Amino acid sequence: MPQATTEKKRKGLTLDSDILMKAYERMCMARRMAETYDENREVCSKYVHSTSRGHEAIQLAAGFQLTPQDYASLYYRDESMLLGMGLEPYELMLQLMAKRDDPFSGGRSYYGHPSLRREGFPIIPHQSSATGMQAIPATGMAQGIAYLESQKLLKGKTKPIVLCSLGDGSVTEGEVAEAFQMAVLKKLPILFLVQDNEWGISATGKEMRTGDAFDYAGGFKGLERRRVDGADFVASYQAMKEAIAFVREKRAPLLLHATCPLLGHHTSGVRKEWYRGDDLNEHEKRDPLVRLRNYLLDGGIETAVLRDIETKAAKKVKADYERALASPDPELSDFDSHEFAPTSVVEEKGVRIPEGGEKVVMVDAALHAVEEILKEYPESLFYGQDVGRRLGGVFREAATLAQKYGDERVFNTPIQEAYIIGSTAGMSAVGCKPIVEIQFADYIWPGLNQLVEELSKSCYLTKGKFPVQSLIRVPIGAYGGGGPYHSGSIESTLLTIRGIKVVYPSNAADMKGLLKASFLDPNPVVMLEHKGLYWSKVPGTLEAKTIEPSEDYVIPLGKANIIQTAEPDQAESTAAIITYGMGVYWAKEASKNFPGRVEIMDLRTLNPIDWEAIVQVVQKHSRAFVLTEEPLLNSFAESLAGRISKECFTHLDAPVWTLGAANLPAVPLNVDLEKMMLPSAEKVAVELEGLLRY
Repeated sequence: MPQATTEKKRKGLTLDSDILMKAYERMCMARRMAETYDENREVCSKYVHSTSRGHEAIQLAAGFQLTPQDYASLYYRDESMLLGMGLEPYELMLQLMAKRDDPFSGGRSYYGHPSLRREGFPIIPHQSSATGMQAIPATGMAQGIAYLESQKLLKGKTKPIVLCSLGDGSVTEGEVAEAFQMAVLKKLPILFLVQDNEWGISATGKEMRTGDAFDYAGGFKGLERRRVDGADFVASYQAMKEAIAFVREKRAPLLLHATCPLLGHHTSGVRKEWYRGDDLNEHEKRDPLVRLRNYLLDGGIETAVLRDIETKAAKKVKADYERALASPDPELSDFDSHEFAPTSVVEEKGVRIPEGGEKVVMVDAALHAVEEILKEYPESLFYGQDVGRRLGGVFREAATLAQKYGDERVFNTPIQEAYIIGSTAGMSAVGCKPIVEIQFADYIWPGLNQLVEELSKSCYLTKGKFPVQSLIRVPIGAYGGGGPYHSGSIESTLLTIRGIKVVYPSNAADMKGLLKASFLDPNPVVMLEHKGLYWSKVPGTLEAKTIEPSEDYVIPLGKANIIQTAEPDQAESTAAIITYGMGVYWAKEASKNFPGRVEIMDLRTLNPIDWEAIVQVVQKHSRAFVLTEEPLLNSFAESLAGRISKECFTHLDAPVWTLGAANLPAVPLNVDLEKMMLPSAEKVAVELEGLLRY
């Protein structure tokens, strides 16, 4: 590339000419890429995409200055930032066209949705298209880095930072507030780069907010704030340099608000000519490419030099486009790979009933399991509401852990379910192994967006580069007067989310073995823990208290357990009850009315489900009964019953029986009303008699 002379550098260029020329080259590439996509709409608009037109200056300023030790959470307009990091137009175009060799997702995710683990580049974990949602995982990365630093577990001389890129419109999302709050509360090394082009899709900034992101961030005490003209490359480079230095040295958060014009379409599907009008003309006056070109000319760079850069950039984009267009599409046989990352726990190991062992209740089995994990894995930590030093959990499930392992490892969070869940994606990306708790199943809903968008899809959409190791503990179920907001069952909702595992132990031994296996699993695992079984105080649940297994005991996820056997009888019909959680104890009590005629399967894991074992037990008895605590209509239990009916049809001597709670929106507070709603051993016995008589 032709370079300016030393004499010309002295005429007013305030940045090194190599940086300026590289910026101009990459801006020319970005513009020509956008033009190419518009010129080839039949090909390039097959899949919706956005470009960085108007945002090139601030994005290149950021991309040039991040180091390979850093982490970045980008949004869908950050194409120029990727070019600034060193990615080539060809690589981005592979994603644009959903090609096999797309380096981010292998054709599975949209243009501008990077996920990158490559030597010499910042690490870029997966994030969704849901605007603003990346703020929580990004802050989780920063919190994970801070934790590793506190434990002296971080390798490398350069202290890493996290860059979280946001559009100004996304800052109105509540989850961004949760991220800001934790960033300042914990003083985390994160730089929030907010690019403000004064538009959402078709809504303007004035319609959506009373102040911009800079104004809004002023409410978060401890969040350093700065502004910059994001269309001015020189100003952007200097501002970004100072911002990165602040975060790297102070280990504290900073928000940089960059104003940018929007020169391209919102997306290829929402085109600028439909609604921009005179506003587009005003934005074009601030074009970063034109401004940088004029700056270079004023600084003494010859027109011929710039034209040469423009010509070479155009040729590069053209060649890369043609190469990408000719590249192969994904192998269709590979469409379902990487739903989950493989786990090391594939068989039951350790001693379930050690000689001389003592019985423990479920809540203590879980407490001991977590303590053993914290002791063995220094990268592990446990957090949630009220689990810290003062209380140790509302169920005492974390009692003494903070005292033993420190407030950096076991700590309270604000009341922020979205942060609790979503931060685990960031924690996992930097090498931490988080265990978190949602205080009651009824309050998981604010965190569902993060669970669905940021955790569940990550492994699949990155083709295995970024599985999320996340163990989410959730107390669940009714236990006598808990009322409508502390008694709900949520497993059917969770089981519609692909890419997560759902575990539901029913006794202390299973609790310990499944919790250990869930922690070791490299995928998101939600462990549902029935509050009514925690202490075996509910009548009929004494057997939930068991001998505590050995410290190395694990149960592979997806393996059911037969907890009561029965043999087929020519004289009398027999049946299999397939259940989990509290259903195990209702089934055991009810089966006493039919000695030797009822086999009981405890599923233990709802996803993955032990379908092979289910088929075997149904074929053995020819009568199946699916029992759940959830309201039955449209539930997991009904779905399972339907599958059994279809796939085991020729082995059935009766319809598949089901029983669950009444189809009501909440569990009532009054204990007698609660009994009316929920299943019970008596209700199971009545239904079981009908099935056996059929």
